[in-house]
Amino acid sequence: MANQKNKAAVVTGGSGGIGYELALICAQNGYDLVLAARSEDKLEAIKKDLEERFSIKVHVFVSDLSEMGQPAELHKYCRVHHIPVELLINNAGYGDYQPVANADPATLSNMLHLNIIALTELTALFVKDMLRQKSGHILNIASTAAYQPVPRLAAYSASKAYVVSFTEALHAELKGTKVTATVLSPGVTETGFVDRAGMNASKFAQGAQANAADVAKAGYAAMQKGKLYVIPGFLNKLLAFSTRITPSRRLILAVSAMISK
Repeated sequence: MANQKNKAAVVTGGSGGIGYELALICAQNGYDLVLAARSEDKLEAIKKDLEERFSIKVHVFVSDLSEMGQPAELHKYCRVHHIPVELLINNAGYGDYQPVANADPATLSNMLHLNIIALTELTALFVKDMLRQKSGHILNIASTAAYQPVPRLAAYSASKAYVVSFTEALHAELKGTKVTATVLSPGVTETGFVDRAGMNASKFAQGAQANAADVAKAGYAAMQKGKLYVIPGFLNKLLAFSTRITPSRRLILAVSAMISK
């Protein structure tokens, strides 16, 4: 176990899936934790388990980060409790799988607030602290859906494209400091994402799905090394790379529309 005494990791969406697996890895490496999610029961159970297993301190912050002001409240909580945040893992997010014409505008707005606004606000708040303390790593969770428009996931894929672009620019801004920014772009993974998005009947959900623990390990390792990109899985890497060299946006859209049905 690495000695990370008095250092902490903030993990949003830490009650399950990739977020939980990332929290577990942080705990295994000696980080105290601040876990933010909506489910108090799940968070309290995780707190008890991780504190007993790894002799760390776990703070529970029950919140819907899509609500205005909640990212600032999370940051305030860390400041008030004098928690030295070394890692910020922006994992919270969800999708809504259906045509835009069938979507609930309120659901799309809520999703975009969580996927984009909350992530941006948390990053802007915590990066200032990291620069002052001259150390820190930020891991933003995107998706392979970020690299092309995805019919039936139009708003979600666009939100994750924002996460990639935002992290790329942030990474460049932080060059020369001891603070880094990394973007993790997994493919379809065994989490609650498919169920919540209503994607069970889609082609996306029919093939093999990545293991959340493996995705988390790849993301954590890349974050600690200060890498900009991490895309677990050869086919996922190939997909992301091919969309960046394919000259025709119409071709990318046609292929994406075919596999998103």
